[in-house]
Amino acid sequence: MEKLVDILDGFDAAGVVLAGDFMLDEYVYGDVERISPEAPVPVLRVTRRESRPGGAGNVASIVRSLGGSVRCVGLIGQDAPGGELISQLQNCGADTAGLVELPGRPTVRKTRYVGLAQHKNPHQILRVDDEDAAPLPADVRDALLNALSEGLAGGACLTLQDHNKGLFSAGLAGDMIGQARQQGCKVIVDPALIEDFSRYRGATLLAPNRYEAQLATGVKISDEGSLAQAAGKIAETTDAEFVVITLDRQGSFLYRSEVGKGEIIPAEPHEVADGTGAGDAVTATLSVSISAGCNPGQAVELGNIAGGLEVEHFGVAAITREQIARELRGPGGARRSKIMTREQLAREVASLRQASGTVVFTNGCFDLLHMGHVQYLIQARQCGTRLIVAINSDKSVAKVKGPTRPIVSQDERAAMLAALECVDYVTIFDEETPEALLELLRPGVLVKGGSTDIIVGQEFVESYGGRVQRLDLVQGRSTTETINKIVETHDTDSGDQ
Repeated sequence: MEKLVDILDGFDAAGVVLAGDFMLDEYVYGDVERISPEAPVPVLRVTRRESRPGGAGNVASIVRSLGGSVRCVGLIGQDAPGGELISQLQNCGADTAGLVELPGRPTVRKTRYVGLAQHKNPHQILRVDDEDAAPLPADVRDALLNALSEGLAGGACLTLQDHNKGLFSAGLAGDMIGQARQQGCKVIVDPALIEDFSRYRGATLLAPNRYEAQLATGVKISDEGSLAQAAGKIAETTDAEFVVITLDRQGSFLYRSEVGKGEIIPAEPHEVADGTGAGDAVTATLSVSISAGCNPGQAVELGNIAGGLEVEHFGVAAITREQIARELRGPGGARRSKIMTREQLAREVASLRQASGTVVFTNGCFDLLHMGHVQYLIQARQCGTRLIVAINSDKSVAKVKGPTRPIVSQDERAAMLAALECVDYVTIFDEETPEALLELLRPGVLVKGGSTDIIVGQEFVESYGGRVQRLDLVQGRSTTETINKIVETHDTDSGDQ
């Protein structure tokens, strides 16, 4: 495991040329509290809207969050979604010079309508797709191939991500693969859900999921034998050196064509919040790992970890190499490494911002952690892709709450918070308020509980386009009430004696 951790340091030198179906993912969030009187459908009262790169765009974002460089090659329309997509990709550090505008063809856009009950428990209730999969004009194909050639000149790995939106029709995938192999570059393919994989002939590694592999081969996958049979057929069709069939929570099956055998590389179990984007996380990690010089076995192990981390979050989320390193070090190490200094946290937030992640920030004493705290933090986590909990130090708590507090030391409070699944990062501050931290981190969302009129940092967060979210606290649950109950119980017990 330490060797894999060391490999992560080499991701800075990894270069990926990513050709695929670039999309804009839009999310419309709202509360669902009634059924429409016009038809038996829920009424969504919109509370916020978000957009982020989707499809190959999400892969590009994750490549950047892992530390690799990426050149994007694909299509966009001459429209507002296309402009928004380019802006977001550039913000995360991706090279968008290879994205070709095609007049009259819309940028692929997926709009998801997400309903919540009392600001929690998000559920997707509808998805609307806007796309055109018509064949490409010859001049557009030539422009894409020229953009690819320029990107491959630096010896980068080529990754094709196919959603069957028309980009790779009429032999373009084969032309791209041939061009890359002529330049000595390895080629990784995340294939579409199609019956014939021959368009990917010449790739180094194909990475279908279980269902894509079944459709392309006609083999019903049920055990290791059928996995080997399906992978063998894919290798025969495409001349791929390696085939990786992803198996969700079971991990991945890695087939080596040279020996005609494969093995299941297991994955650690993760709580699944949403499967969206897990395949993208695997593809991005395989690409960066192979480009950085990993062997396929190592790349698959790292890809399994990235996919597992992705499914823990609703919607797509930025996966960083620091998160992968925590998983490799084990549960205890993961808890310890969630606790960061403000300088470490600033670097982590910068990586998340590059990958278009939404950072949520909340703060408090969190003395005598109770169920009210936990439910509040679960709701806060649902407001974005990563949750930072900043806690007052012992010195700070004493200033705010009085000399008898805290009951629990800052190190113990931080460790308990870090053990919660919903908490991604914990940091400790000595000041009475978190204003200095907010100025350093600039979170996308500031969350606070209760009905306090004044929220420290609200004006600053809103000044750069961030938002402030108020959450209802659980009634009858507070540290003060817990302390009073303990004192009351102790006094009663003493009286009985």
